Amino acid sequence: MNSTKIEPKYISKSNPRVGLIALASDFMIERDFINVIKDRDIDFFVNRIECYNPLTKENLIRMANKVTEVTKDILPDQDLDCVVYGCTSGTIAAGYESIEQKVKAAKPMADLTTPSSAAIKALKRLKIKKLFIFTPYSKTLNDEVLEYFKSEGFEITANSYFDIEADYDIGKVDEDYLYEVLSQIDLNGAEGLFVSCTALPVLPIIDKLEKKLNTTVLSSNQALIWDTLVKINRNNSINGFGKLFNEN
Repeated sequence: MNSTKIEPKYISKSNPRVGLIALASDFMIERDFINVIKDRDIDFFVNRIECYNPLTKENLIRMANKVTEVTKDILPDQDLDCVVYGCTSGTIAAGYESIEQKVKAAKPMADLTTPSSAAIKALKRLKIKKLFIFTPYSKTLNDEVLEYFKSEGFEITANSYFDIEADYDIGKVDEDYLYEVLSQIDLNGAEGLFVSCTALPVLPIIDKLEKKLNTTVLSSNQALIWDTLVKINRNNSINGFGKLFNEN
C-alpha cells in the first residue's frame, strides 16, 4: 500500500468576522442578524452567555463577569473584526467600558458594539433628541434605561413598559400584539421611538411601524446590526428594516 503525504492549501482571511455574544435565553437576536446580513460576505459566529433571572442590575452585572470567557471561545486564538454584546440593559448595568475591557482581554484586535452604545450612535446620526422609549422590563430596570438615555442628553417625552422579569418570557411576546401596542402609543412630541431589548420581536415590524406612526423607529437589534455593519465597512443601504439602514 502506498501512503502519500499531501500538503494542504489554506485560505487567507477575506470576509470580516463578527462574533455575537447572545444571551442563552434570547430567541430573536440570531434570527434578526441573519435576516439582515445574509448574502453580504460576512463570516458570522455566535456564542451564548448564561443569563440570570429575574433581570436585575445585580444579575446583569453577574452575567457580564463571564464575557471574557465567552468571547475567548468564539474562534479560539483567531482574530475577530467585531464583537457584538447582545444585551441592552446588561450593557447599561455593567457599563460599556467594563464590557469593552472584558472583550479586549480575549480579542484585543476586535471592535465592540453593544445595543445601548449603538442606539446612542444611531440617534445622534439621525439627529433625534426627543425620544419615546418602550421597554419590556420591570419598572426598576425600565427606569434605569430611561436614566441612561437622559444621562446621554436625550429628552424622554413618554415611556411605556411591559413589566416582564424573565428574559425567556420577553422572547415569547407575540409579534402582532407588540405591533398593536406600539402602533397606538402617543409619542407626545417625540422625534422617534426606541424599543429596547434584543429579545423582543421588533425588527420585522419596524417598517410598518414607521409608516403607521410617521416617525423613526429604532430597536436594540436594528441599531446593533447597523453599527456592526458600520464597523466592518458593510453599511450600504438595506431596505425593509427601517430608515436607519439608509443612513451610511
